[in-house]
Amino acid sequence: MTNTQVKNRVFSGAQPSGKMTLGNYLGAFKNWVALQQDYECLYCVVDMHAITVWQDPADLAAQTREAAAAYLACGVNPKESILFNQSQVSGHAELSWIFNCIARLGWLNRMTQFKDKAGKNSQNASTGLYVYPNLMAADILLYQATHVPVGDDQKQHLELTRDIAAKFNHDYNTEIFPEVHPIIMGEGARIMSLRDGSKKMSKSDPSEASRINLNDTSDILAKKIRKAKTDPELIPAKAELLEGRPEAQNLIGIMAALAERSRDDICAEYEGKGFGDFKKGLTEVVIDKLAPITEEMARLQNEPAYIDQVLRDGSERASALSEPILKEVKKIVGFIQ
Repeated sequence: MTNTQVKNRVFSGAQPSGKMTLGNYLGAFKNWVALQQDYECLYCVVDMHAITVWQDPADLAAQTREAAAAYLACGVNPKESILFNQSQVSGHAELSWIFNCIARLGWLNRMTQFKDKAGKNSQNASTGLYVYPNLMAADILLYQATHVPVGDDQKQHLELTRDIAAKFNHDYNTEIFPEVHPIIMGEGARIMSLRDGSKKMSKSDPSEASRINLNDTSDILAKKIRKAKTDPELIPAKAELLEGRPEAQNLIGIMAALAERSRDDICAEYEGKGFGDFKKGLTEVVIDKLAPITEEMARLQNEPAYIDQVLRDGSERASALSEPILKEVKKIVGFIQ
């Protein structure tokens, strides 16, 4: 099995638990499209991860289709890449159970995302929320993926994936699982809330004003940017002078990422100006980049049968890729098949 491993295979996914945002686009989708040129890519709507907290079934189905529409509208090519939803490939759950028996409690206890999501009510959190980093490891290693594009908040989970792969290989004297490498993205890898520059832009934030959704109309986009939190200081000549100004850093970072320019370039252009002037320019850039995506998403969502077919086709290809790997894993563990 190790001789057939692909050297450059990417796996990534996003949860369909809410509307897709500018953060998803700049932190993931935009980069996924570029990675298609150099890697064999699998892009997954991770609906099994979504149910670690309760989801209304009808909403989950609709949001899964919306997520797939967002992937497609942003430029993921289902002929070049494998686009599918996680729950249609049973190997994710099967390998996840094996990894539940490989991962150590101490490893999971160090996962900061569980603490953040469960909060003070950790005793009432689902066991799925606690062990979902093991499912994330299964997502990646089920396909012997070698690379994962990650943001800062996912580095810890990728390290856990590497630990699980290494322990499995050691315990069973095998090399079936490759070492997984992070692909750290550039500008825009971490987009913050429009209402609080210290918090990541999130689909689950109760405030619609905190985020830019990929299906927001141009009027809504303009209103959200106009009301985005800033500070009274002027824009400096260089980005390093924005230290201690999280909202200013965020808005200038968004402009830089969408315009594909450096933060220093943006600061130089707007040096000495206030955020009233800057927001006008930012609004133009955001609408220019996102309006075509919004329109394409709307068109695709009016064709749910097409989206379902894309997901089925992708799931069949993902299953064909993963089944021999999972079969070998079961053989290594000692399962009779």
